[in-house]
Amino acid sequence: MSLRESDSRYAAYLAHRSALIDYGTRLLGSRADAEDVVQEAFIRFVPENSPPASSLRAYLFRIVRNLAFDIRRRRQLETREEPGDLPHWTRPQDVQTPEEDALFCENLRRISDYLATLPPEVRTSLEMHRFGGYTLDEIGGHLGLSTATVHRHVTRTLAALAALLEPGT
Repeated sequence: MSLRESDSRYAAYLAHRSALIDYGTRLLGSRADAEDVVQEAFIRFVPENSPPASSLRAYLFRIVRNLAFDIRRRRQLETREEPGDLPHWTRPQDVQTPEEDALFCENLRRISDYLATLPPEVRTSLEMHRFGGYTLDEIGGHLGLSTATVHRHVTRTLAALAALLEPGT
């Protein structure tokens, strides 16, 4: 690569650096992580793999997007629980006082009553996702629903349960 081409690539990187960081921040939720990704993108911005000079901006954004997705995927794998493990929120909790025990039982009764009012496909979606560890695609295939519908069922039900357990409700 010639010195002139190297300078144009560096100039393109500098011209788009702040936009790349903003883009990475939206993808990762952290400006510090985005800055790391943008620096890694510059390192990968090498001549052997580079497109023609007319699409350098698009190429930089694609590198940042791919690196951000790799980080998100790695984080998901690191935080995933073992398949045989129960989710932490289903494990028995220590109850300190009779009042806390009564409150816990009351909350459990409220949740059970609410779940009993749900249509079967909504309740099954929630149970398969939260207790069975199934993916939204797997649940959709089992129930004959789209992934978006399953996602909507699960998120709405979890939001309703959270509202149900809010103090004062």
